[in-house]
Amino acid sequence: MFRGAAKVTLDDKGRIVVPTRYRERLLERSAGQLVVTVDRDGECLLIYPLADWEQVERQLMQLPSLHVQSRRLQRLMVGHATDLGLDAHGRMLLPPELREFAGLDRRAMLIGQGNRCELWDESRWTERRDFWLKSEASATDPPAELDSLSL
Repeated sequence: MFRGAAKVTLDDKGRIVVPTRYRERLLERSAGQLVVTVDRDGECLLIYPLADWEQVERQLMQLPSLHVQSRRLQRLMVGHATDLGLDAHGRMLLPPELREFAGLDRRAMLIGQGNRCELWDESRWTERRDFWLKSEASATDPPAELDSLSL
């Protein structure tokens, strides 16, 4: 499982050094073979170990192809899915199109999300996180699924 947040830096070529704790999991889960794709909200990139992505991809492709939202999700997530590998230094090279999509420049945040990581532009992450914290405090009607959650 991927958890926690880590600041990372993109070099001039668009590479990031994957933090050791994530790198170990990626090597364990998929021998360093990853798939990076876009998030449907358009704010970050999703990074999956290859084996986990293949499960997600199967689920996406089983959605009804005549359903407009299903096709949009397939086009976005499968259409932008890019196979990547970690180099000997634990770096991955992000294609320019994916960096542009997520607005990645130099400073970024890698956020663990269970079976995947999210890669955010650092300022966008901070802005969204602060917004979520403020809106959570003012939320009056949480979804029913949260009623059973104990933290």
